[in-house]
Amino acid sequence: MKDLKHLIYFEDLLQQANNELVQKGRADGNKAVGYTCYFMPEVLLDLPGCFAVRLRAPGCTSPDVATYYLSSRTCHYARSLMERALEGGYNFLDADMATETCTATTRFQEHMEQKHLDSVEDMRIVDNDDFFVEFTDVPFKKTPNSQAYFAEELEYHVLRPLREHFGIDTSDEALMKAIDLHNEVSNLINEIGDYRKLEKPTITGYEFHVIQLVSLTCPKYLIIDKLRETAEELKTREPDQRWPFRCKVLLAGSENDDPDFTKMIEGCGAEVVCDRYCYGAVESRVPIVVKEGERPIEAIARHYLETSNCPRYMPQDEMRARKQHLADLAKAYNADGIIVVSNKFCEYWSYERVIDSFVMPRDFGIPVCSIEKEYINSASGQLRTRFQAFVESLEIKKIQEGNK
Repeated sequence: MKDLKHLIYFEDLLQQANNELVQKGRADGNKAVGYTCYFMPEVLLDLPGCFAVRLRAPGCTSPDVATYYLSSRTCHYARSLMERALEGGYNFLDADMATETCTATTRFQEHMEQKHLDSVEDMRIVDNDDFFVEFTDVPFKKTPNSQAYFAEELEYHVLRPLREHFGIDTSDEALMKAIDLHNEVSNLINEIGDYRKLEKPTITGYEFHVIQLVSLTCPKYLIIDKLRETAEELKTREPDQRWPFRCKVLLAGSENDDPDFTKMIEGCGAEVVCDRYCYGAVESRVPIVVKEGERPIEAIARHYLETSNCPRYMPQDEMRARKQHLADLAKAYNADGIIVVSNKFCEYWSYERVIDSFVMPRDFGIPVCSIEKEYINSASGQLRTRFQAFVESLEIKKIQEGNK
């Protein structure tokens, strides 16, 4: 297929957290606000005067120093973020909005807090006098009471500090502007992603992963024009005459901000046609609907609780709904199988991965490849062998079904 016009530029933006557009956003007088979890509504961090940066640690090779602070039994994602912070990689941040969700990333963000104590002066990880960390509690249920509680948490722990520290306008009018921007970006990403539902998709999983990550890690007002151009470009993009893949897969699981991992899977012959993982687009790019009589902050709280498919929701009905959701996505995107990935030592996703690998074939007849990996894919050879074997098993299944 013809190369996408902005793909190389997008790839360059992902080489570091403090990329060209983040620097431009700060030069424009906006505040850079970091976060790590879907439950921190990025739309609130994109209010006029600030912009959201979902934290990554691109190029991190070994979190040795961070392991001293976080132990070797926490996930590599949290340790890699800590390592990058210790290296000074997040000195551009003006604030970090944390959530009481994942224990490992919560501990990392606790370390980022300015301590203002002589005994821990060496823990000034972010070299910015005005930098602060604020924590928001997230309920474990999706009931109306939970939504009301979450809205209050967001009011007190996100809107209040943004207003008091930076003078950000947090009025309902400002929130509606942020929602409009979020929805436009979401609609563009969804339009781009819909080409993956074609018999011969005109965008690869790797390309889409890059585009989605850029929309999470750059100021949206600076990237949206290029997203519009990409969406327009795809309207006339022609697929290769000979489809270069052997099957289609849905990629599900824990945090995944490495497009090279998607590229590895596709290099084994399986096109990644849908992303149901943290940092993916299935949940994070659902437009926000403000119902009649609903305040914007109430709509935002409801939206993020209702759309999340995070395994921290443990009731049986929620777990069953997640399996049905996976099956529905596999059907919508014509996926032949599912690759379920969990980061090593990720408690939530370790349980979910085991359940998925058992329930999806039994109840829905969908083959599953179950993988545990680290944030740094040092065992790429072993992973490639697993993916190649899975691709071959999907081909054999197709042949067997065709002979019936």
